[in-house]
Amino acid sequence: MLTLPNILTLSRIVAVPLLAFLLWRADWTTGYALAFAMYCLMGITDYFDGYLARAQGTVSKLGVFLDPIADKIMIAAVILVLTAQGVLTGPYVGDAHVIAGLIILVREIAVSGLREFLGGIQVSVPVSRLAKWKTTFQMIALGALILGGAMPWWNVWVLGIEANVPHTVGLVTLWAAAGLTLVTGWDYLRVGLKHMD
Repeated sequence: MLTLPNILTLSRIVAVPLLAFLLWRADWTTGYALAFAMYCLMGITDYFDGYLARAQGTVSKLGVFLDPIADKIMIAAVILVLTAQGVLTGPYVGDAHVIAGLIILVREIAVSGLREFLGGIQVSVPVSRLAKWKTTFQMIALGALILGGAMPWWNVWVLGIEANVPHTVGLVTLWAAAGLTLVTGWDYLRVGLKHMD
C-alpha cells in the first residue's frame, strides 16, 4: 500500500546509495556538505512518515516493516563508509572510535533478530525511552561527523590538540550512543531470555 508515509520511508532506502557515494571521499568537502543536507532531509522524512501515518490513520503493515529497516540501513551505511574513509578517528585513542560504531551495528543486528524471534511467538517489545535517547545520540553523532567533513576548517585548540568542533561532538555523542546501546541491548536481551527454553 503506497501511502505518502510509505513513499517517504522508501525514499530513505533509495537515497542510501547516493548518501554513501557523497561520503566516499573524505577530502571532498562539497560531497560531505551535500551528504549532510541529505542526511538531515532523511531525518526529517523519518519523523514525518511516522507522524503522517498516525495523523492520517494510515499506519500499515508495510510501513511498520519498512521504517526500522530504512533507519538501520542508513545508520549502517554511514558507519561503514565513515569507518572505511578513516573518519572514525580522533585524538588520544586514534581509530579506537570504530569500536563505538561496531557496538552500535552489533546491537542493531542482535535486536532485529531478537524482535523477529519474539514476533514469532507473539511477544511485543516496546521501544523504551532510553532507546529513543540512544537513537537521538546516534543521529546527532553521525550528522556531526558528516558535518565535520564538510567544515574541516572549524577547529579549536583543546589541551594542546587541534580538534574539529563538529567531528569532536560526533565522536563524543557516538560513544554516548554506544553506551546507551549496551544498556538498551541488555534490556531487550533480558526480555528475550524469559521467552527462550
